[in-house]
Amino acid sequence: MKRKLEISELIFKVFSYLFLAVFALMCLYPFVYAISASISGAHEVDYNQIVLLPKNIQFDAFRKMFNDNMFWNAYSNTLFLTVFGTLWAMFYSILGAYALSKKRLLFRKFFNFFLVFTMWFSAGIVPQYLNYLATKSIFNKAGITDDKWLVVIAMGMAAMNIILLRNAFEGIPSEIEEAAIVDGATEFQVLRTVYIPMSKSTIATVALFFAISRWNGYFWARQMISNGFEKPLQVFIRELLEQYQDPEYTAGWNEVYSSDSIIYALIVCSIIPILVIYPFIQKYFAKGVNMGGVKE
Repeated sequence: MKRKLEISELIFKVFSYLFLAVFALMCLYPFVYAISASISGAHEVDYNQIVLLPKNIQFDAFRKMFNDNMFWNAYSNTLFLTVFGTLWAMFYSILGAYALSKKRLLFRKFFNFFLVFTMWFSAGIVPQYLNYLATKSIFNKAGITDDKWLVVIAMGMAAMNIILLRNAFEGIPSEIEEAAIVDGATEFQVLRTVYIPMSKSTIATVALFFAISRWNGYFWARQMISNGFEKPLQVFIRELLEQYQDPEYTAGWNEVYSSDSIIYALIVCSIIPILVIYPFIQKYFAKGVNMGGVKE
């Protein structure tokens, strides 16, 4: 009987490892293809001759992209939205989660229900768009003409992330907070010295969620940012793709690289920052979701 269990366990492990390996390769293939297509020749890309490895290698597409000032402008705009958007979202998410985790908060059940209610029912795109237009009008009257700040502030809400932080804060023993209060700590000192250090895993995980959302933000950035010099990288890639799909624009194209190679080069450059940051936060990911997603 023990022998059969060992064999069945071995078969299960082999099948699991093979399945995960195939799944990992399927996830990795689009990125490898994008790299290969970005450095392959025009004929090979246009006639779909790229399967895995690049052919007729050239780096002219990357050179053209790096020499384009609009690319660097869009890249800086995306960095602005990601950094300040994440900081703003984390600032009020931590404060909101800390308040909602306290049983002494007046109307606590109502506020928690109202927060969850926004996850069940949404007003829709049109009311949200009108709300952003009203906010934009207020910003303009206040002298703020940079639409990037509108995207930073208006897109800071994420009910799920606040709930994760709230659950993580509720899991911290109350005795530690009471000891800090006895020592004379204020509410902000308790939050800064007790709750934030003891919830680093969840905070890092939520920060990663916000950062990826801001980095990949496209729809509302395109709708709300009217100035071409303030548009982020994702909007820049989309507009460039629409431009290269125009037969009149690509007529007579005689470069050694395809117009699609520039798009793939842009995609590769837009993924690199996330690939660089993610390994440093990955160790907090499973622990952070577990701490914030499970409530005893």
